[in-house]
Amino acid sequence: MKRSVPSTKKGRLLGAAGIAALAISLSCWPGRAWGQAAPSKPEPTKTKIHKLGPFNISASWRFRTEAWDFFEPSTGQNVYAFEHSLLRIGIGQKTDAFEWLLEGAADGIFDLPPAAVQPGRLGQLGLGGTYYAANGSVRNTASGFLKQAYVGFTLPQKGKVKLGRFTFLDGVEVQPKDKTLATLVNTRIAQRLIGDFSFSAVQRSFDGAQLGFDIGNSNITLFGARPTEGVFQIRGMNELDINLFYGAFTVPVTMKNNAGELRVFAIGYMDDRAGVVKTDNRPVAIRTADTGQIRIGTYGADYVHVLHTDHQGQFNFLLWGAFQNGGWGVQTQRAEAFVGELGWQPPVHVINPWFSAGYSYGSGDANPNDTIHGTFFQIMPTPRPYDRFPFYNMMNNEDFYGSAVFRLPRSFSIRSELHALRLTNTQDLWYGGGGAFQPNTFGYTGRTSGGARSLANVWDVSLDVPLRYGFSVTTYYAHAWGKSVIANIFPAGTNAQFGYVETNFRF
Repeated sequence: MKRSVPSTKKGRLLGAAGIAALAISLSCWPGRAWGQAAPSKPEPTKTKIHKLGPFNISASWRFRTEAWDFFEPSTGQNVYAFEHSLLRIGIGQKTDAFEWLLEGAADGIFDLPPAAVQPGRLGQLGLGGTYYAANGSVRNTASGFLKQAYVGFTLPQKGKVKLGRFTFLDGVEVQPKDKTLATLVNTRIAQRLIGDFSFSAVQRSFDGAQLGFDIGNSNITLFGARPTEGVFQIRGMNELDINLFYGAFTVPVTMKNNAGELRVFAIGYMDDRAGVVKTDNRPVAIRTADTGQIRIGTYGADYVHVLHTDHQGQFNFLLWGAFQNGGWGVQTQRAEAFVGELGWQPPVHVINPWFSAGYSYGSGDANPNDTIHGTFFQIMPTPRPYDRFPFYNMMNNEDFYGSAVFRLPRSFSIRSELHALRLTNTQDLWYGGGGAFQPNTFGYTGRTSGGARSLANVWDVSLDVPLRYGFSVTTYYAHAWGKSVIANIFPAGTNAQFGYVETNFRF
């Protein structure tokens, strides 16, 4: 593929077949590393543990090739491919009363597109532009850092505490015994607001403490920490000047042929980074002058339920909601979000289908000139499980979606999704990103809508193939048909494509 700066429709070199072929061919380049497949459920995934005397040794290597054909700008590089690798090696011990872990990471990002970052509303033309901007405008870069370093203890009254650097995902404090319920919690509830961004090349960790108590069948979890750098930036060692607090109370619900789980949670977010311009719908001059910190409280609950029947299969539903208050610099934060989803697993053997349909809502700001900031702030999530083509997120967004999963023999899995996306409010921005990851950049980007509301329709499909000896492969392809918001910004071409091949080796 010719990696030049496309300026006409002739520059759109990748069709559906081309983007997949490019990803496959690049993933087989000699001298590249093999790595871990993008999980369909949140990290941490099952890792092989080897014994070395009293110690547990674990290692994994992920390698991914991404191919992008972003919405076509008037100038800039929207068609490109790049690769990244992540090696993780850990040593630790775990007993009933005590555990510890030291884990290092070595990461590299290669062949980044030099013209995929453009001024104004064009912005970053896909994640290649995001990685390029975050790493000092270099095409190839590598680094190493301490991924995890923690100790854990058991306490009286079924308590546990963890101290140090570790990964954290909101929503997975309790793993349900019902397998269907556990899958729903792991894939449709977890890390909507706090996550390790495991899909990104570098990921993030947290420095702090986690405390949990089991009270009967219920659980109380408290978490306080400062996030690390990383995600899109190759360096992931240092902390950010952000304080994050989380508390949750989780109650299982069990009845005959039924299983459910209720969680009530609260999150405090305090961003003390100096000189960072907030991303919102106010004019640049006003945002630059607003040096006040962000102090946001998020309060919410979710409920997941599964009904098992004798002849009609399994039915499930979930509800998730949150509202926010506090301060957004000089503005007052007032925002909310909601998700509702229904699912059905008909009793069809061999392909074992699972069909779902849902609606996701994140509020937007209706007036850039008042004292209220009405955009729902997604904090520090892992957006990818919910936005598999990563050009949008939950902020100022409405998403009508459906999905179909087919679980084939030998653990093969096919998933396909349809999304109809529109902005919640035309006076607000089209947002992207997954939260702070550098000291001097906000962590979310935004483009003005031009008074339009309809964003895009998206279709995608993925295939997860587990192989032998800890090796697995994931392939993914997505196509987006841009609507009026995108046409206002990218009139030369309103369609986009994204594909990748990812290999995972756990040894």
